[in-house]
Amino acid sequence: MEFGKLPSLEGVDFSFRPEPPGNAWVLRDAPAANGGHLYLGATGYNMKQWVGQWYPAGTKDRDFLRYYGQQFNTIEHNTTHYRIPDAATVRRWADETPADFRFCPKVPQTISHARDLGINGPEIALFAEAVRGLGAKLGPTFLQLPPYFGVADLGRLRRFLQVFPAEVPLAVEVRHESFFEGNPAAEAFFDLLMGTQTATVITDVAGRRDVCHMRLTTPTVLVRFVGNGLDPTDHDRIRAWADRLAQWFEQGLGAAYFFTHEPDNILAPDLAVFCAEIFGAKMPQVSLRGPKPVSALPGHQGSLF
Repeated sequence: MEFGKLPSLEGVDFSFRPEPPGNAWVLRDAPAANGGHLYLGATGYNMKQWVGQWYPAGTKDRDFLRYYGQQFNTIEHNTTHYRIPDAATVRRWADETPADFRFCPKVPQTISHARDLGINGPEIALFAEAVRGLGAKLGPTFLQLPPYFGVADLGRLRRFLQVFPAEVPLAVEVRHESFFEGNPAAEAFFDLLMGTQTATVITDVAGRRDVCHMRLTTPTVLVRFVGNGLDPTDHDRIRAWADRLAQWFEQGLGAAYFFTHEPDNILAPDLAVFCAEIFGAKMPQVSLRGPKPVSALPGHQGSLF
């Protein structure tokens, strides 16, 4: 992911913003903390570089998703950003993944980058119909608004949320600086998400610390963690996330979807292994499943099944 990427990490303050007071209010009516689900995933599964380490040696392209689902239990599904899949494709996705797997499909760019956010066209209905085919394996879809979409455009987002099917879970990612200035217009954005039961997307990336806003609007959150090639700061940041997520789960957070981004996606599983170790130790009551190198599994290939 190029957004927020820096040529050097020197001088970057990776510390989180103070806990927003509204988060406790959002979680006030959540069920008493009795576990919760923490889903770990990457941003794609078509990775030949993972064959032999995360996929068994000799794995063919057609089997990548099946093995990915054995290693991870969610995916930031960027494929849908470029085209709406047909029913047969969606059915294959569902059939090739385990029961605990959740897809988080990105809303197509023909919607997210349209002047009217697709309100006047057929794409919203077509996308919703397609992803409903995932059944119980559908996690939050997410709308990634373009960098030029600011608080002045909030009326368009409000109209979009009025027509987007309520039965399809949704999270929203914004990038324009105006959403993080703490003024009434910016607060209206988070109030809108709370009022429509729409989750936030929090992006933790070196070059744009404001988008790591730490705001919750529902008892579900999506976190996009952008690492820097397993730099030591990646591990320090994961430890900080373990503390914050533990706090939220104790307060009643129901689900967190945590996506590990690394350059070219190659090292994403390595970071996810570290996440599973740190998160599992900090939150033993939370349901969690992370990847394991094929070489570390008894029987190698056969142990994935």
